[in-house]
Amino acid sequence: MPPLVSIVMRTKDRPVFVRRALRSIGSQTHTDWELIIVDDGGAPGVVDAVVAESSPLVRERTRIISHPVSLGRWQAANAGVGAARGDLLVLHDDDDSWAPEFLARAAAYLHEHPDRLGVVSRIEIVWEQRTGDELRELGREAFLPESVAPLLMDQQRFNQFVPIAFVYRRELHERLGLYDESLPVVGDWVFNTRVLELGALEYLDPAPLVYWHQRPSGIGVDGNSVIAASEDHRRTDALLRDEEFRRLVAREGAGAALYFERRLRETEELMKREFAALRKEALHPLRSAYRRLRNRFQK
Repeated sequence: MPPLVSIVMRTKDRPVFVRRALRSIGSQTHTDWELIIVDDGGAPGVVDAVVAESSPLVRERTRIISHPVSLGRWQAANAGVGAARGDLLVLHDDDDSWAPEFLARAAAYLHEHPDRLGVVSRIEIVWEQRTGDELRELGREAFLPESVAPLLMDQQRFNQFVPIAFVYRRELHERLGLYDESLPVVGDWVFNTRVLELGALEYLDPAPLVYWHQRPSGIGVDGNSVIAASEDHRRTDALLRDEEFRRLVAREGAGAALYFERRLRETEELMKREFAALRKEALHPLRSAYRRLRNRFQK
């Protein structure tokens, strides 16, 4: 009988992170899952060795797909999705982690809300540094603590939730297709946006059950894509937005776009004038006080 949840993990030559990720998965109170690790062009035997030293539960429920050469992060994700058997899917990045009750809470929510396409956990960012095999925590902060829900209007600005926080129904891929393999990055932003266009999503709980580990100084295999590949993110984001803008103009014409651009420019200019006036008003008492002091000491 197939498991309820299929967990897909992509990795390449990061055994320290995979070891922690396997502990995260193995500690889940919900145990009806399978794990598919896609080794995307990593050194032979590295992933097998890490899995071999993990708990019996993890070993017996893990399958490894090995790509002789790296195909890319979204090709790797799609390979895992294609091999998955569960009705529910989640991408567990190899350097992130979950609270033990995350899968249980997500599975229960989706059982109780059959109309929902998926569910999102609130996220806590964990800042860390790796030295050899040691991962040292530097601090934590909430990700988007003021957000009331993963909203489509906010998703237009930037991705509101990372893959590890999103448990979704497999049928979404039947409706939307797989992750876009033409994109070097932000494939999750594109997919999540299309999901939100289909229907609303909710947060599981006010407290975060997902930990998004980030290493500000990490480079090479230690890097997070949002930091180490920030230029790829910036460029891909701009090109995607330009493509969508072109489609809008092709459908609706340039009139509305030109009107709103003009109004936005006028608003920006008005804000600059208002800020300059406020700044001048705030500095006026200081200038008067300075002149009084100067005149006093010059006597």
